[in-house]
Amino acid sequence: MESPEQDTWPSASHANNVERPSSASRSRFNRYREKVRQRELPASGSIHGPLDSRPARPRIRTARQLVWEFVRLLRPFQRQVFWILASATAATLIGLLPPAGTKFIIDYGLNGKSLPQPWLYRFPQLADPHRLLLATVVAITVVSMVKIVIYLWGRWYATKISKQIQLRVRHRVFEHAIRLPLHRVQEIRSGGVASILREDGGAVGELMFGMVFNPWRAIIQLFGSLAILAWVDWTLLAGAIVLLPIVYFTHRAWISNIRPQFRVIRKQREQIDAGAAESFAGMRVVRAFSRQRRETARFTTENNLMARQELYARWWMRGIEMVWEALIPIASAALLLYGGWRVLEGHMTVGDLMMFLVYLLMLLEPLATLVQSATQFQNSLSGLDRVLDILGESREMSASPSSIKADRRLIAGDVAFEHVTFSYPGAETPALNDINLKISAGQTVALVGPSGAGKTTLSNLVARFYDPTAGRITLDGRDLRDYDVESFRSLLGIVEQDVFLFDGTIFDNIAYSRRDATPTDVRAAAEAANAAEFIDRQTDGMQTVIGERGVRLSGGQRQRLAIARAILADPKLLILDEATSNLDTDSEQLIQQSLATLMHGRTSFVIAHRLSTIVGANLIVVVESGRISQTGTHAELMAKGGKYRTMVEQQIHMTLGSMAPG
Repeated sequence: MESPEQDTWPSASHANNVERPSSASRSRFNRYREKVRQRELPASGSIHGPLDSRPARPRIRTARQLVWEFVRLLRPFQRQVFWILASATAATLIGLLPPAGTKFIIDYGLNGKSLPQPWLYRFPQLADPHRLLLATVVAITVVSMVKIVIYLWGRWYATKISKQIQLRVRHRVFEHAIRLPLHRVQEIRSGGVASILREDGGAVGELMFGMVFNPWRAIIQLFGSLAILAWVDWTLLAGAIVLLPIVYFTHRAWISNIRPQFRVIRKQREQIDAGAAESFAGMRVVRAFSRQRRETARFTTENNLMARQELYARWWMRGIEMVWEALIPIASAALLLYGGWRVLEGHMTVGDLMMFLVYLLMLLEPLATLVQSATQFQNSLSGLDRVLDILGESREMSASPSSIKADRRLIAGDVAFEHVTFSYPGAETPALNDINLKISAGQTVALVGPSGAGKTTLSNLVARFYDPTAGRITLDGRDLRDYDVESFRSLLGIVEQDVFLFDGTIFDNIAYSRRDATPTDVRAAAEAANAAEFIDRQTDGMQTVIGERGVRLSGGQRQRLAIARAILADPKLLILDEATSNLDTDSEQLIQQSLATLMHGRTSFVIAHRLSTIVGANLIVVVESGRISQTGTHAELMAKGGKYRTMVEQQIHMTLGSMAPG
């Protein structure tokens, strides 16, 4: 069965689709609506990210399981929840008192009947109908004010707790998502994560009202009204109780179909947010190929589809409310007819009838509230369901009790690959195959080879972005998997070709690698990376804001900030992935000495194509098709011939060819 979430965001193959957004969304919505009618939407278990990348895991959660998970979230707030329920109970019970005043006013105040003897004995002044009327109105007003004060306090307290739950859930989701395996983070995408945190995390907090505060008030009012109605006339109560099974069957036949719809809507919103964030992140490419209109059409199509899905889900919700909108006056009219007949027969007073009708409305109100809460409840449960999906995923290389903390003072830096094979998740062929390599502490290793040979994959294994599929990598003779991954990465310094800088100041970006860095430390790192000269030219110096991903700087300037960040980290293991690729010849020469100083005494892995970066390495490793084909120094490999020599000669030929006249 095809999942309706698979076609929520068009793939690249649909980039040239010229179908109008409204017609495109309408046809997809028609397919979606048919699946709703056939009850083919997944009740639960869909994953975040593109669903065509791997099959959804069979995780089906019932409403009972989701409620229990929310109860577990409430455990840190047990005392607060007690006071919320206590205030709701008190306010609701107090609110049941004022309608009883209608009987006193009608039977004893307006009809002239005498109060019962116990009342007259205690309050003889109420024998006067005018005083009785005034006292009843004052009492109703005071009781109503007390009820309002208690209710508002409880509701404010519930609002406060719901926000705390939202903060706690969002913290847990962010803290967990940031530690997911790298390939899963890339599948979810940044915009999708933002949607999960904002929409789904927020929906969990709303369960405080949808599952606790409002339903509890409705239940107290329901049973309180039933008790009073039974005291007034049990035959009328029997007619009112007939309405109760309608709530149950409405939920089974109607409301239970809403949660799958809201899951799909939330998934659609996640994909829209992720797509929009991706479009703006790639705005240079969008404008370079004049794709603004296409991106706008794609965004509009997906929003049109989500709007249709939301309206359809709201139609299901409003359908229930319409039933109750019609049911309440019909039931009231029927009971009024029967009660009026009882009054004419002398079996009850007019005051009893009026009081009964008021309490009947108070009975029907919580029933309608429970039905309405159930529809909103399903929406919030769908958010909790998706939050649990992501929290249920395994973390990246979770620490075990036997994991050890890496102590940089005791680490020398010997690295060894022992029969290492690695395949990316979902890949059919390995990216690296039976790699054996030993690097002594302090050595510089140059990884060379054609694009896609496995050089970056090899360095990713050193950084423990992934663990080997087979074999092992050791640091000073100990398997990297024995180390706590976060403490191990504190030993690393990484400078990549695609430099990532945060939207902040130059100082913040350099100091990112060391929390305790002083301005003097940051300045020294900038000077070592030859970045100080362009930093000093900025109007605000180190406090210059560089924009998202450093858009206000040139490629070479961004590269030097990344090098300064690595220098400040003072790493034991250094990875340079085309670290000088974005530098012109003058800038490259200026920082070569800084890089040599940085690499001195550190085990360094350098991925580069420029001969100037390669020749000084202690060991050159040639990688081809995921295997090591050659190792040695520059002189040794040139003497041997083979792939390395061919690559060097081709580079020299290309360099000299570009210098030839004409």
